[in-house]
Amino acid sequence: MSRNAKINSLLLLVVAALAVVPLALGLGDHKEEPFTGADGEAEAAITELRPDYEPWFTPLYEPPSGEIESALFSLQAALGAGVLAYYFGLRKGRRQGEARALAAAEATAEAGASGETGAPPAGGDPAGTAAKAGAAAGASAEVTVPSEDAGASGEAGAPPAAGGPAAAETGARKAEPSTGG
Repeated sequence: MSRNAKINSLLLLVVAALAVVPLALGLGDHKEEPFTGADGEAEAAITELRPDYEPWFTPLYEPPSGEIESALFSLQAALGAGVLAYYFGLRKGRRQGEARALAAAEATAEAGASGETGAPPAGGDPAGTAAKAGAAAGASAEVTVPSEDAGASGEAGAPPAAGGPAAAETGARKAEPSTGG
């Protein structure tokens, strides 16, 4: 089980315990309405302490029953959870998209640097572009660029073996570093 799965399971267990423990222990059995909201509790406490208290304002809409009030509260909570889930999902998607784009850019750069870009460029020199880019970036001033002929290994485009008889025949040449722009 992964670490995230363990954490999610633990959080689910805690939430279930928060819902079941008050019911199992009988908390609120001594009240007429055991699990009313904080608004009702505050109103009862204020009425006990100061019976002549006048509220500063009245609600804009008073639901006709407690069930409708509870349903509206549940709807409000569901909408809030949906907005939060959308926001966090959007952030995660953007992070994953950036990571994929970065990985693709790195793979393209590595493939370009090693000459594995697929088909050779119009000049027929598959590593020529990489050699020029490496020289422009401050790499070695003298870069050996393999020709299209087979080297000592028999692979097309492979660099010839150093000092072997194929070295002179394959047309290996030295690339001149570019000076920029």
